[in-house]
Amino acid sequence: MSPGLLFIFFVISIFLAIPVSTTLGISSILPRLMDPGFPASPEMVIRAMLGGVDSFPILAVPMFILSGIIMARGGISKKLFDVFTYFIGNKTAGLPIAVVLTCLFYGAISGSGPATAAAVGSMTIPLLVELGYDKIFSTALVAVAGGLGVIIPPSIPFIFYGMASGTSVGALFLAGVLPGLLIGGCLMGYAYYYCKKNGEDKEKIHANYNALRARGFIGVFRESFWALLAPVIILGSIYSGVASPTEAAVISVYYALFISLFVYKTMKFNQINKIFAEGVATYAPLLFIIAAALAFARVLTLMNVPQLIATSITSVFTTKLSVLIVINIFLLFVGMVMDTGPAILILTPILVPITNAFGINPVHFGIIMVVNLAIGFVTPPIGINLFVTSAFTGVPVMHIAKAAAPFIIMFFIALLFITFVPAISLALL
Repeated sequence: MSPGLLFIFFVISIFLAIPVSTTLGISSILPRLMDPGFPASPEMVIRAMLGGVDSFPILAVPMFILSGIIMARGGISKKLFDVFTYFIGNKTAGLPIAVVLTCLFYGAISGSGPATAAAVGSMTIPLLVELGYDKIFSTALVAVAGGLGVIIPPSIPFIFYGMASGTSVGALFLAGVLPGLLIGGCLMGYAYYYCKKNGEDKEKIHANYNALRARGFIGVFRESFWALLAPVIILGSIYSGVASPTEAAVISVYYALFISLFVYKTMKFNQINKIFAEGVATYAPLLFIIAAALAFARVLTLMNVPQLIATSITSVFTTKLSVLIVINIFLLFVGMVMDTGPAILILTPILVPITNAFGINPVHFGIIMVVNLAIGFVTPPIGINLFVTSAFTGVPVMHIAKAAAPFIIMFFIALLFITFVPAISLALL
């Protein structure tokens, strides 16, 4: 079976809305079914799936997912939002900017874009609407800013990229800090422009701000302190060498449980079983996708697809600049039709040899790849953050996508800087 036919089958299956895990599984065994001489037998595919997920680094993924769920149920995002609102809540676009800052900090806890959008959006969107902000604008803001959850460390996609490329996950986490801040700054810039142009209900905003200020800085900071400390503990344990990313993920689960149960007391012991069950239900489908994606990547390697694609690209595009442009366009398209996890696991073994040949630092390319795919969180037809925010606001997905377009443009501008100014990603290494 030719790689071209396999690719056509894969694309058709995706557009027919066949589950990604099923598509990957069928695509992995299809070459052997079509050609009995092909080395990837069903038994080998199953061994590749099991061997791929039998990995210590991948244990960080379910732990960060569980930690994010606990933090969401414990109301951590509300504590973060309050402390930012205390300082800038009375400024132009202060509340929308506080939403972006909350997404940055919550992303440093959960490592997930959809989790960040859900946890922050479910709390902030009703408040923004109550204070006079347009509901569609508020929903689009959270949907796009939620994508910061996969760029600000710790990031689940960075873990996938590290697994697939052999790059240090700790280095990727460190490299994601400045790009995440740059993107956050760009989103804040458009939020400021929007509010300046369309105006705000200052009376309602100041009433809310004054009520918060009445609690005093000490009161607000005391309530928010443990939430603000979470990313410091998680990332500090990694960068200080005390813990690996996987061990830090386990620490984050215990920390989330401790502050939710004993400090904020926003969670009861009888809720723990339900939360753990939710964590399993969230991770189990993802685990099958990861396993199938790793097996499919192995099949593509046996079909010499990485070499064929590398030869095709390098024979036409001969400079680093042109290769980066082509890869960015390709990844933006992939992000529109495929979820981040399988996209990284499948494409990393194909694209990294190409970028290495042109002297592109693998850490820098990892940032480029994840930022590209993060834009896919808010671009149809997949756009998972669009569906997440639509689910609890009732705003139609396409209305959110239309309102998100200016934010996506700002995201894209940041991507250009990240791509062509490597120092943004590598300065902290």
